Amino acid sequence: MSFASPLLRRPGAVAASRADAGVAAHYGDPSREQRALAEGSAAVDLSFRGVVTVAGPDRLTWLTTLSSQQVSGLVPGQSAELLLLSIQGRIEYDARIVDDGERAWLLVEAAEAEGLAAWLNSMRFMLRVEVADVSDDWGVLGATRRLEALSAVPGAGPVWEDPWPRIAPGGYSYAPVPEEVHPGLDRPWFEHLVPADRLEEAAAALDADGLGLAGSMAAEALRIAAWRPRMGFETDDKAIPHELDLLRTAVHLSKGCYKGQETVARVHNLGHPPRRLVMLQLDGSAHTLPAVGSPVFQAADDGGEKQVGRVTSAALHYEMGPIALAVVKRSTDPRVTLVVRGEAEGEEYAASQEIIVAPDAGQVVHRPAGLLRGHP
Repeated sequence: MSFASPLLRRPGAVAASRADAGVAAHYGDPSREQRALAEGSAAVDLSFRGVVTVAGPDRLTWLTTLSSQQVSGLVPGQSAELLLLSIQGRIEYDARIVDDGERAWLLVEAAEAEGLAAWLNSMRFMLRVEVADVSDDWGVLGATRRLEALSAVPGAGPVWEDPWPRIAPGGYSYAPVPEEVHPGLDRPWFEHLVPADRLEEAAAALDADGLGLAGSMAAEALRIAAWRPRMGFETDDKAIPHELDLLRTAVHLSKGCYKGQETVARVHNLGHPPRRLVMLQLDGSAHTLPAVGSPVFQAADDGGEKQVGRVTSAALHYEMGPIALAVVKRSTDPRVTLVVRGEAEGEEYAASQEIIVAPDAGQVVHRPAGLLRGHP
């Protein structure tokens, strides 16, 4: 799908690239836009999102049987997150879901939509469900609060509310901080569906309500600061939910059987995830950011260094400065300062760690109660 948002015609718009291609990275002032987005006085165009709908009376029970999440009881307007896993428990699709009473709306990364719709159609059998990839027909506007101005846009769709970082029913936290002080609480997040041919009308409604537009760079910085993993960034072909703290919002540990459940249960109850997600506070003296994929090193016992992971996302936060998410080996010492090595010769960043997934996460059978906690 080749997409270019009509909001790219707005004054100052600079196009984003890669996964965010088709929308504005910023509109001329990234720092101001980020602050406005955080404060709830701006919205961000996320219309690169893929949108897949599932209609029919069996839709929610069917999605429950296929996925890691219990969504059969979703009421109209209620939001959740679900994963579709491989037999080995690796993440294949990560979908935001909201139901409107007639159909379930699945919001995914652009690269996921076509494959997700095709796979769901292959699993229909005799059930009363209808699957459609409607990505071309819908735009998405994100904000840190519900935007009532968009409800007046003709044909406006439902609003997805991010459950992160609340521990969903049946979920479990691998973070070493209590839920009530999780940094994700500083970033409530809503994604509003609007018809693609009414995006300019939606932006005008925001203007009239005193709200501006922010670019995708602003949304990314707030996401990283909230420790929120993103499909295609923090995930690779080996990623399992435990490594990213996705048992918190996207996995129901006591629901019925689904593909990948055996791995999810085994790692959670008896083992440890082999890798873990961390946030890195980067040395800002270089005035640059490491590229996604940049290697992360830890000092070795022999006086050298060993690679322990890679940067998965990086941004310049309007308050914290340069920050990044990285996936590192579980054995990485959480107390030491790491080194990120960029692409240019001599490009290095000292990086202190904020633990997102605890090094001892998992193996909950017979372990004493501690900071890692679940939701019944």
